[in-house]
Amino acid sequence: MALLSVFLLAACGPTVSQVKPQQTVTISHSFQGQQTPAPTVPAYRCGAWSSNNAPGAFSTIRVYAKLTKNIGGVAGATAAATVHFQDGDATIDQQPRSDNGGMVAFTLPLQGRQPKGVPATIDVSFNVAGTTVQCAQAFFTPQ
Repeated sequence: MALLSVFLLAACGPTVSQVKPQQTVTISHSFQGQQTPAPTVPAYRCGAWSSNNAPGAFSTIRVYAKLTKNIGGVAGATAAATVHFQDGDATIDQQPRSDNGGMVAFTLPLQGRQPKGVPATIDVSFNVAGTTVQCAQAFFTPQ
């Protein structure tokens, strides 16, 4: 009877599944010798920002931009700016030249042209040595 109990207990026990061995991965030496080219950094970089990101709808704000070459400011480059209002684009009449630090500033009277709570963006570009350099956009949202 004891022998029968042992067989019954063994039959009710957990089933053990076999673990399959993992496949071996081999990396060839030719793969290890390959080189990934480093990304190139553009010669000129620029960015733009507004003096107030949340102005009143009838405020006047300043739009600033900076042009650099190898981290140094670029003097004498002509800048241009276009504002993207909800109802259309407006080119800012001023075309300042960058100072020794690569900086320019535009004056932008909003005159209620952008609805409250609706973001607007500003594209700024520089013309330097016959090349146009597009800046990261500035933005504002009238309150």
